[in-house]
Amino acid sequence: MPETPLNTNAGESKEIPRILLSAGSSSSGKTTITIGLLAALTESGYKVQPYKVGLDYIDPSYYSEITGRRARNIDGFLMDKEAVTDVFIHGSEADGDADIAIVEGVRGLYEGFDSFTDTGSTAQIAKILKCSVVLVVNARSITRSAAALVNGYKDFDKDVHIAGVILNNIGGPRHEKKATDAIEHYTGIPVIGVIRRNSSMSISMRHLGLVPAIEERRRADNFDERIDLIKDTIKKGIDIDRMLDIAKSAPFLERPSCTMFSERKLDGKRPVIGVALDEAFNFYYHDNLELLQKAGAEISYFSPIHDSKLPDVDGLYLGGGYPELFAAELEANVSMREDIKRVSETGLPIYAECGGLMYLTERITTGVQGEGVHHMAEMPESTHEMVGALPGHSLMGHKRVVSYNIGSLDVDSVIGQKGNSFKAHEFHHSEVTELPEGAKFAIKLSRGTGIIDGWDGLVVNNTLGCYAHLVASSYREFAESFVDFIMNKRNR
Repeated sequence: MPETPLNTNAGESKEIPRILLSAGSSSSGKTTITIGLLAALTESGYKVQPYKVGLDYIDPSYYSEITGRRARNIDGFLMDKEAVTDVFIHGSEADGDADIAIVEGVRGLYEGFDSFTDTGSTAQIAKILKCSVVLVVNARSITRSAAALVNGYKDFDKDVHIAGVILNNIGGPRHEKKATDAIEHYTGIPVIGVIRRNSSMSISMRHLGLVPAIEERRRADNFDERIDLIKDTIKKGIDIDRMLDIAKSAPFLERPSCTMFSERKLDGKRPVIGVALDEAFNFYYHDNLELLQKAGAEISYFSPIHDSKLPDVDGLYLGGGYPELFAAELEANVSMREDIKRVSETGLPIYAECGGLMYLTERITTGVQGEGVHHMAEMPESTHEMVGALPGHSLMGHKRVVSYNIGSLDVDSVIGQKGNSFKAHEFHHSEVTELPEGAKFAIKLSRGTGIIDGWDGLVVNNTLGCYAHLVASSYREFAESFVDFIMNKRNR
């Protein structure tokens, strides 16, 4: 692991008004409420720093779009306490000092890595950040039972402070009064918001979650109007002044002893890493990109859909996304595919994750028929030629993988040296088939699925493609290793 620089301000107390929005379960409406709250506070002139608990690319894309600040992900399974605090404090300062931080939880408040600890849960993050929780309750068809639900969450872990409740999916005034009265009487926790049922509040969905903001803005003429509708609904339904009071009551946070966000000085010209960014490829953690820059790289964005050729770069980073939905457009851009294959064959360092892996294989087939709950056969049945820098045929069939993964590097590679270990995650509906005998892999997984038989990181020349999504604030070797590999290749 690269040496983590000492934090010259270690031990300094930092005041960051903050609040955490959680829920009893997924699909309670907390993401939509978070979007509305971010928009309302930003409109009122607050500098709002958004965070997402867990490993999600899409929700944070909306948060960044709305606030104009880079949303950050924090995860208690991948990161230790100091890393969570480091990312949180850095995020509140990197785009100018924030007035308030809004953290959206993942799934239910207490869902985590296992059944008996809070590791990886929203509750764990609330305790690390000393952050009060506002609980979103899906109150459809319940009134007095809502009080029992809130009491259960309140009493389950006394170290988690639930400071308020937002009732979602309320039918009318009578429903609102009965549920509010019951919760406040039996739990002593105030109801600080009531959101009425409104189908217009929904945001476009697909198989990996919401449609990413970059794509939704380009394809939907009424993007801003829909965000405004959500914002206005939240302003009417939630007592934002009480939310602000809860946020301001958060205690000071102490800076960790070390920080990962220090600038590394390189001898010579900074290497340029081309990062694919468009409707097909937009799954990036901001920390990954920023830490590459801190390690000495410059970032040059390009579009595999819209640009005819690569920019002048020393390495490539192809993130995840939806290449299967834009396979025809990617196939049609022959000059880009040929350019990427050419530089791969000449040994340019290339790192690709999930969607990027699929794009680098020989072809993608969608609409594959098969048995299984999670089939993707509703997509049109078609096959499209891809780059061919890596062997294999990417199929969108009935496979579904959602998991943390744990692995180690079996060989030296563009992302680190043999023996380096990491915790990461994978989330995909595809599989890579028709791999040749003797295909080479860089990653051996002890937890997770990968490409085949627990192996991940398909390698040809200096091109590596994997299903694992690495988080640079967890796998700290990533940024410096990638930059160093590019520098060494360039200097040979």
